[in-house]
Amino acid sequence: MTASAAGVLVRSAAPLAVASSAVVRGGFARVRAILNVHVEKHASLADAARAADGFARSHGVVEPYVGLLTGARTEHAEIETVRHDGLAATAVVTVGLSNRTTAGVSPPAAVLRSSTINMIVVIDADAEPAALVNLIMTVTETKTLALVEAGVRTADGRFATGTSTDAVAVAVTGHGTRQQFGGPASVLGWLAAQAAGPALRRGIARWLAERADG
Repeated sequence: MTASAAGVLVRSAAPLAVASSAVVRGGFARVRAILNVHVEKHASLADAARAADGFARSHGVVEPYVGLLTGARTEHAEIETVRHDGLAATAVVTVGLSNRTTAGVSPPAAVLRSSTINMIVVIDADAEPAALVNLIMTVTETKTLALVEAGVRTADGRFATGTSTDAVAVAVTGHGTRQQFGGPASVLGWLAAQAAGPALRRGIARWLAERADG
């Protein structure tokens, strides 16, 4: 894994099974790389997708890859690895909170921009497709809990559940016994949340501290 001002690159020697809400190759995919590319906050999605291609080429990434996009500072990516019972989960998180929202309350955005809280979670395990969807739900719940614990609110004073264009990618390496579940009560879900939680809390705290100092 590498992180710089240009973006984050998570590369795997073996193919990863990925489920994501990524702009580039979102949904289900099998890839060897997941990117989280920094773009200007007001870049169009088309321009941002081209930026992802440029980042991939400059880092020797061969398609297919999954590409997330963010206006947050990727050089400040937070990384956390948790191990339990022979399994390991690594979370890589970038945080920006300039467009905080409350799901189901804040109105739809007139224009969708690059994502602001991006989460990549890779687990050294195998999982059914439904378990990958479960994992997306679990790390999203973890994100919202971290925001509420930090007291992050929207402009109208409600607790923020995220930002208007967050993105998440969860992946497994295919090693070991195939897991059916990825919810909070499962081993996979517990590992994912244990990794994502500290990374999110550090990223949120950093963003808030930087704005408080300014």
